[in-house]
Amino acid sequence: MTVGQTATGSLGRILPEATLARLTQYLRALNTMQGRGEARTSSGVLATEAGVNPAILRKDLSLLGSYGTRGVGYVVTELAEHISKAMGLLRQWRVAIIGAGNLGRALSGYGGFRSRGFEIVALLDSSPEVIGSTVGDLKVQPILDLDEILKATSANMAVLSVPGAAAQELCDKLVESGVRSILSFAPVVLQVPPGVNLRKVDLATELQILAYHAQNLDS
Repeated sequence: MTVGQTATGSLGRILPEATLARLTQYLRALNTMQGRGEARTSSGVLATEAGVNPAILRKDLSLLGSYGTRGVGYVVTELAEHISKAMGLLRQWRVAIIGAGNLGRALSGYGGFRSRGFEIVALLDSSPEVIGSTVGDLKVQPILDLDEILKATSANMAVLSVPGAAAQELCDKLVESGVRSILSFAPVVLQVPPGVNLRKVDLATELQILAYHAQNLDS
């Protein structure tokens, strides 16, 4: 698969990574509109809510085969479902969090995951002091039992919130256990075989980029 592009199974095509990122913004805006009881929206209003250019929004939605109705716009619930289906969000995603430190605990307790179709089904750690403790509705389980726990919970997605030194070995174990979608917060570059989707979130890098922009604002 080409770097910077993501396969969208329900469409049978490849979506550019930038388009995929914007689709999440459109979906968030549509969900907000639904919460306000709005039945329809226009490309201009939706673009403003999502913080993008209307022409870019229309181009992105055309890749999904959704053009709306001229003079009428988009039905909010239908467009939200259309985007959700294209992104695979109508499937059941069961997430195991590896690492029950401060970040792992915070992630496991985030209520926004469930509302977006992600259920946290397991929280694992290697520390004897942490194993057996309870975080929200989850009991921290031993990483040594990773394979059995993944099978028992039917986890099909994992989050790595572990130190860099342990990340590659745990990533390898996840892949060996059949997990093909991994989100890593570890501050290292991980290697995965073809057929495995790995996304990396580096908070320090994001802060460094923010500092660069802040410096330019000051000057």
